[in-house]
Amino acid sequence: MTDLLLELGKRPFVRKLVASAGLPMPMPEALPRPKGPSVERFLEGKTVRVAGEGALGAALANLLPRAGATTLTATAALAATIGSKAEAYGRVVRPLTAADSESTDKVHALILDATALARPADLRLLYTFFHDHVRSLARGGRVVLLGRPSDTATTLAQAATEGALDGFTRSLAKEIGGKGATANLVLVEPGAEMRVEAVLRFLLSSASAFVTAQPLRVSAEASWDNRDPWEKPLAQKVVLVTGAARGIGEATARMLASEGAHVVCLDRPEDDEPLSHVAREIGGTPLTADVSDPEAGVQIALELKRLHGGVDIVVHNAGVTRDRTLARMQESGWDQTININLAAILHITETLLQTGALRDNGRVVSLSSIAGIAGNMGQTNYAASKSGVIGFTRYLAKQTKARGITVNAIAPGFIETRMTAAVPMMIREAGRRLSALGQGGLPEDVARAITFMALPGSAGVTGQVLRVCGGALIGA
Repeated sequence: MTDLLLELGKRPFVRKLVASAGLPMPMPEALPRPKGPSVERFLEGKTVRVAGEGALGAALANLLPRAGATTLTATAALAATIGSKAEAYGRVVRPLTAADSESTDKVHALILDATALARPADLRLLYTFFHDHVRSLARGGRVVLLGRPSDTATTLAQAATEGALDGFTRSLAKEIGGKGATANLVLVEPGAEMRVEAVLRFLLSSASAFVTAQPLRVSAEASWDNRDPWEKPLAQKVVLVTGAARGIGEATARMLASEGAHVVCLDRPEDDEPLSHVAREIGGTPLTADVSDPEAGVQIALELKRLHGGVDIVVHNAGVTRDRTLARMQESGWDQTININLAAILHITETLLQTGALRDNGRVVSLSSIAGIAGNMGQTNYAASKSGVIGFTRYLAKQTKARGITVNAIAPGFIETRMTAAVPMMIREAGRRLSALGQGGLPEDVARAITFMALPGSAGVTGQVLRVCGGALIGA
């Protein structure tokens, strides 16, 4: 289903006409998205402005020059830290000047390391840096704040100051969303500083086009072998994707394969033909099973061990909706939704772990939903199942961290799929517009978030729920 307003917004003369007429019509900005798999120099030709002298200077020094960025820093000390690595990549690093804040040149990203902030007065740094530079942010640009989780604070003042970063980031995301720009918060636990690079690569790149106003926590809980390849990061990895015949599952299977993985594409037997087509095109393996069958976990584990010796990454995407208000809902509609969307995830994952089919340093990524966070009328069954996925994610992450297995969930918002195309027009338009970015996402947006969670370098992210919702104005 075409978003007519988004298509019109791609025409400069239409945007000027709407602006000059003063019409209260939002014109969403077309979002830049990657045209292929990960590349090392994803910031080539782009300028990044950085402020704050916290604990993440070394991580930024490792990342920005290698990614190809031209880096302007708020202090000479920060310029020296990042500049120490920049020479090897032939990149420019220099301190910001007063002229930069007045310049009409646009920058791709604004990064603030706020990990050293300890009292409310320190929050003035947020005002000073972004007040001076946010006008310079390009369309489709990125804002990333780096902070500490408030529960790691050592004083009351520090906890309050760190907590303030969340509200600031969410509000800023809404202010800049009209230009297709995003703002996100990364909360780095002490000791996890060098695990932040994969997170920053995702948030600073066009792969995160539909992720905004989100906090993401980075920890050192899960063991890590320090592997973090930037290109073809999933080479020699075996991935299981359920519900892979179409929609988000198909997009995910294709994305993971493009990053080097061998993908086992699973769907129900009735979808064998489209499933086989997807698997054949990406060089993967088709596997049919009814995930709600109590024996499905054993069948899947046996096939994965027989064909590939096991599996490295499991993506639980298969799901259904059986929408009715609770008073009108049939028992079968309740049971089927819970069994496929939640119970199947539990019994398949438990079987893969118990049989040893899921290897050490593995990844488990499950599809939740914004409905599981905010609820939705007529979806008590669906919202319960997707909220249950969040509980599953947070609990299992603690059980598997010693083996280096991370467990995370993705919560999509309004995504342009066959299902949303069938939604009544007015509800569909509301779903698109009630977000910071003012539009719906694409299946590939969810697929790229899943791929990020699947990376070897994403070991610092576990037990997390990442919303891919364009900064939806509902939910937490």
